[in-house]
Amino acid sequence: MTFATQFFSDMVLYTLPMLGGAIYTVTLTLVTGFLSIPLGFIFTLLRVSHSKIAQAITGFYVWVVRGTPLLLQLFFIYFALPYMPFVGQYLVFQKFPAACIAFVLNYAAYFCEIFRGGLLSIDNGQYEAAKVLGFNRYQTMTKIVIPQMVKVVLPAVSNECITLVKDTALIISIGVTEVLYFAKVAVNRDVTPLPLLFAAMLYLLLNLVLTRVFRRLEKRYAY
Repeated sequence: MTFATQFFSDMVLYTLPMLGGAIYTVTLTLVTGFLSIPLGFIFTLLRVSHSKIAQAITGFYVWVVRGTPLLLQLFFIYFALPYMPFVGQYLVFQKFPAACIAFVLNYAAYFCEIFRGGLLSIDNGQYEAAKVLGFNRYQTMTKIVIPQMVKVVLPAVSNECITLVKDTALIISIGVTEVLYFAKVAVNRDVTPLPLLFAAMLYLLLNLVLTRVFRRLEKRYAY
């Protein structure tokens, strides 16, 4: 058997179980992206609002979430919340839902700061011009500010989503059987580093697709 044939055979042997785990990786990425991006934008609007209370609450939330490891937050939601006094019995989550909650709350904080930076990059003259033209606040945000903000923040959002795909490997710590779980099992069973190589190839492939999508979006908003 040639080296190429053996390599292909090993790739099929080790990758097929990983594809089952990739369902969790892809699902967690999609759930986190679709929920944390709009939630992060809502937090941004609260942070730049005229309400001092809203600014303080969202500012504290972002500080705590960005200042503590995602793994710690994952452990807290899955292991610690059920032991909270009085309400713990209502905060018992299965492994994957707990992972989704932790990731959405974590990435919402990061997207909040990204969007806030995008909003602050918009010149005040844009708001003044909109006011002169008779636009109300909603029209100003949806027709003038947000389209310009999206163009500014797209590269940062793209980088954050790529990081998200890689961070999904953390859910192995609470027993979710994603890609890295099967790679680790195969390494321990067959005493070979090849499963880790194939797992890396899967993550690279997912990030390649994601990168292509964001490049198309950047080209669209470039005009």
